[in-house]
Amino acid sequence: MNEIIHCPKCNGEYVYFDGTNLYVCPDCGFEFTKEEHEAAQEAAIVRDANGQPIEDGQTLVVTQDIKVDGSNVIKQGSKAKNVRVLETPVNGHELECTIDGFGRIYIFAKYIKA
Repeated sequence: MNEIIHCPKCNGEYVYFDGTNLYVCPDCGFEFTKEEHEAAQEAAIVRDANGQPIEDGQTLVVTQDIKVDGSNVIKQGSKAKNVRVLETPVNGHELECTIDGFGRIYIFAKYIKA
């Protein structure tokens, strides 16, 4: 069965194969190969400090002290609960999570691990 391929540039769903090893998006005109599409999908996977993929709803651990709002510090070993992977990063932060004493915050994936 054919897999539906979305455009990696605009996420358009009307991508078609042109017969010369290229996929074309009629919405934005972007052309790409199957290999480029697979590489873009692999790059979109958010990974923790140990290289493990992160999924929504996980509880993870902070790997180092992180300064927050001046003198506040999230200590190493704190639990990041109910992690949510952001589709569009906020100021480079790939994740949103709850940390006791701080509430919901945005955090870089490189500072947490499973």
